[in-house]
Amino acid sequence: MKVSIVIPVYNEKKTIAEILRRVQAVKLKPAREIIIVDDFSRDGTRELLQSLAKRPGLKVIFHDKNRGKGAALRTGFSQASGDIVLVQDADLEYDPREYPQLLEPILDGRADVVYGSRFLSGPHRVFFFWHYVGNKLLTTFSNMVSNLNLTDMETCYKVFKREVLQKIRLRSERFGFEPEITIKLAKLRCRIYEVPVSYAGRDYSEGKKIGWKDGLAAVYHILRFGLFD
Repeated sequence: MKVSIVIPVYNEKKTIAEILRRVQAVKLKPAREIIIVDDFSRDGTRELLQSLAKRPGLKVIFHDKNRGKGAALRTGFSQASGDIVLVQDADLEYDPREYPQLLEPILDGRADVVYGSRFLSGPHRVFFFWHYVGNKLLTTFSNMVSNLNLTDMETCYKVFKREVLQKIRLRSERFGFEPEITIKLAKLRCRIYEVPVSYAGRDYSEGKKIGWKDGLAAVYHILRFGLFD
């Protein structure tokens, strides 16, 4: 059994070394590989990753232009050799120490996919009310189209059996990945579990990238992949 941890990165010079340290520090029973996809960072992240690329168990891939999170994940998924694939953001908002509870439903045979929900019972940084409302509205709309009852469709922490990912053709370039993968998993009738995770959100001065335009794009993607694709 092997876990592939895929980390899409764009302009995360301040956090990339620390998130890598945290990921490597987690004790896991399955073997692991770490795949970092740099989406043409311009803040020095790329140069820092070049110096880290020779670490054992680490594969670093560089895009030759900025294409978006969805494109970076597709690249990472295509290089994954593990039985299980786990998505990890590079911005320190999510805690790799929670990997064991994310992996448990798949390892014990209950689930094909696991979502880590920020809205169940995990500790979280108190933050923007309208971000919370936006997340809940998008999750509710996604649930209406997909007929799921998720509490956090937009979460970073998504874990898949690799055989499930291999059945799905992903198209979204940016943050449309979240609704696209959710709706396509629902269409495959995958066994999806949610587990609570903690969340240390950051604001825009700390490098947060997703905005209201991405929320509108998510509505489009829910309709596109739910009703027409």
